[in-house]
Amino acid sequence: MTTFANVYRDLTCGAAATLITVVLALSFVESTAVPPGARAATPHSMALQAQHAWFGQPQPAVLVD
Repeated sequence: MTTFANVYRDLTCGAAATLITVVLALSFVESTAVPPGARAATPHSMALQAQHAWFGQPQPAVLVD
């Protein structure tokens, strides 16, 4: 039974490592699919996103000691 448990553990770890590698590779490919400065085509629902309230404040924050 120990041999079966070792093989099962090895296969499980190998499958998990393969899955992690595939996810990381696909995220890298997706993030580098468009050259810097260019915009990818986005669906209309994603084109207009609400900005946060603190985005583009006219004055910088004041730090007080």
